[in-house]
Amino acid sequence: MKTVLLAAAAALILAMPLGAKAEEAPPLFSVKSLTPEMALELALATQKACRAEGYQTAVAVVDRGGVLQVLLRDRFAGAHTPETARRKAWTALSFRTDTTQMAENTQAGKEASGVRDVPGALMLGGGVMVRAGGELVGAIGVSGAPGGQADEDCAKKGLEGIEDKMPL
Repeated sequence: MKTVLLAAAAALILAMPLGAKAEEAPPLFSVKSLTPEMALELALATQKACRAEGYQTAVAVVDRGGVLQVLLRDRFAGAHTPETARRKAWTALSFRTDTTQMAENTQAGKEASGVRDVPGALMLGGGVMVRAGGELVGAIGVSGAPGGQADEDCAKKGLEGIEDKMPL
């Protein structure tokens, strides 16, 4: 058996071209990101979904780099909601996980609890990743509904509202 394995290994080594190198990565790459127009449509669709449930909210949309593209605040949403929505969107994008799941995964005593100390991160439900064609292109954050799950539900309804314009 040992002889067979040695012979197979030798055959593989001899079959390799001399001087073969691992393929090098190209020096440039392309990515997809939300346009400001699509980010605005998403924010408006989300605000509409929140209003349909009777919620006054703030809605933030960030691009794939985490930079704020759109921020809407309904007239009766609390003063804290714009920044909270932005941080939820940033957190979902940065950790590539919806924030309702992050809130659960980072509870005290869990292995990932330390990420709650990352500056700017907010582990409250309402931050949802935006994907197009399987690629992460941005995130949306909602604040002001009664609880993180209601914020997240609004965000997901907003995404459903634009799915005919963007392959989610």
